[in-house]
Amino acid sequence: MTDTDLSLRFTEQELAMLGKTADGLSAYMGKSVLAEVGIDDDAEWVIFAIPIGTDDKPDDSAMHVQMGGPGARFVGNKGGLDLDTESYDCQYLWAIQITADPEARFIRLDDQGEEFDFSNSLGELLPFDTTDEALPDPDIELMEDLGEDDEDLPEIDDEPDLRPKGPLH
Repeated sequence: MTDTDLSLRFTEQELAMLGKTADGLSAYMGKSVLAEVGIDDDAEWVIFAIPIGTDDKPDDSAMHVQMGGPGARFVGNKGGLDLDTESYDCQYLWAIQITADPEARFIRLDDQGEEFDFSNSLGELLPFDTTDEALPDPDIELMEDLGEDDEDLPEIDDEPDLRPKGPLH
C-alpha cells in the first residue's frame, strides 16, 4: 500500500468517533443505528442506517441499502444483530466518505446520497461531540473564584455565630 492509499482510509481514532456517533444516534433515536465501513475506488466511506424490521412498514420515499453479510465491517454496537452472516434491509440516513481533495478530506452525504457538507475535520461533520475530554471536577469548580460577580453577592461571614437566637426561657 502506498501513502496515498493510507490517506484514503479512516484512522483508528476516526473509526472510534464514527462508532460513538452510531451509538449516540441509537440512544438519541431509540432505534439501532448501524455504521458500516466500506471502500470504493480505494477510498473508505461509512454509511449510517436503521435496520427495517420485518413488521415495520418501510418508508418508500427513503433510500434503502443492504447492510451486513460476510465480510461486512461495522463500527459501534450492532444493535444485537447477526451482521456477520445476515444482511438487512436498512433505511439510509447519511454517510461520510474520504476524498483525495486536500481542501476536504471528508464529505458528508445527505439522506439522498448527495454531497451535503465537507471538512478536513471529521468532528465538524458529526452530529455529536465525540471527544473524550474529562468532565470538570465539581469540587474544583465550587472552589473557583467567582471573579467580578462577587460584587453582586451579599457579604457572608465565614465565622459561625454561636450566640443563641432569641430568649432562653
